[in-house]
Amino acid sequence: MPALTLRIAHIAASDQTLSQLLMNQLVHMRAAGFDIAGISARGPHVADLDNAQIEFFEIPVTRRFGPLADLRALVALYRLLRRERFDIIHTHTPKGGLLGQYAALLARVPVRVHTIHGLYFPGFMRPEQRWMYVWLERITLAFSHHNFSQNPEDIPVAIAERIARADRLEQVGNGIDMTRFTPARITAAERQRVRAELGVGEDQLLVGMVGRLVAEKGYLDAFAAARIVSQRVPAARFVFIGGFENKADAISADTLREYGLANVAQILGHRSDVDRLYAAMDVFMLPSHREGFPRAVMEAAAMGKPCIATDVRGCRQTVDHEQTGLLVPAHDPEALAAALERLLRSPAERARMGAASRAKAVAEFDEDRIIDLFISAYRRLAKAKELGR
Repeated sequence: MPALTLRIAHIAASDQTLSQLLMNQLVHMRAAGFDIAGISARGPHVADLDNAQIEFFEIPVTRRFGPLADLRALVALYRLLRRERFDIIHTHTPKGGLLGQYAALLARVPVRVHTIHGLYFPGFMRPEQRWMYVWLERITLAFSHHNFSQNPEDIPVAIAERIARADRLEQVGNGIDMTRFTPARITAAERQRVRAELGVGEDQLLVGMVGRLVAEKGYLDAFAAARIVSQRVPAARFVFIGGFENKADAISADTLREYGLANVAQILGHRSDVDRLYAAMDVFMLPSHREGFPRAVMEAAAMGKPCIATDVRGCRQTVDHEQTGLLVPAHDPEALAAALERLLRSPAERARMGAASRAKAVAEFDEDRIIDLFISAYRRLAKAKELGR
């Protein structure tokens, strides 16, 4: 089938989503012959899109819900979509999905697609809260033509809760740039340089965690576990990597000090060289309370690291218990500490699980497969609508 020239816009609330989660997809789709654009609020990551020559359109949207601000964003997005005449819109994140789908419906965009990066409510939410999130998902996907789900566990939930019809749901998984996250790129000498930069000695063992600095990611559990492990394994050191957030459950350097970890742990904040930092680690952990399909675990696995994560949706898809790492209960610092101590005391297990992690990443986490699936879906949906120039 000859390639169709389609004008496609990816819509999210934040430019960080476009840059850090979708950039490779946008670049590859443009290389495949599509006319690709990103739409979000303007922030510091727009420069990444400019450097990659991805067309960007700004809308006045925020992650927080507010009736007047959201109405202004909806109107602005509607006008933009009417003017630019996209063939397909592909929405991401809760706010980008809700506003993007309805603006595209009003603007009569022919094909409307959404990716479920992880339903917010499964597993832990109280019934008096849960119904609202179910209805938000139903409203978001009410008029979409096709929906991709990163996590297989979300599909039966979406069907049972009448969020989307089964024939409009497709399992896609998640992926990373395997050319970047490969152990061969980081030499042994470079690994030692990074560890020296972090103040980690040759006789010490480094545990790392990557994720937004919010309590939902399990940082308080990680700090409590680190305090336990530092007493049992004096050689253990810890690094926490992620962007600082302006949220009620934000984590700060003061939080770390409150746990008495100043001498054995450090918060690095956002880093663009996470591949180097993964290489410096001996063990990776993500004790998150909720995940869709965590990129950090995929990246650490691709770098050949044994991974400890919580036994929740998303983490279960990225860690094979006792093979590539260990799964522990959420909200359980003692169990997390026991898992960390086990791996830190066993070089053989670290090596075995690290090798299995790398093999799993090669087999399951290559983003090229995801991109090919999206491209095929765009062409299929466009053909059904007789689109293309």
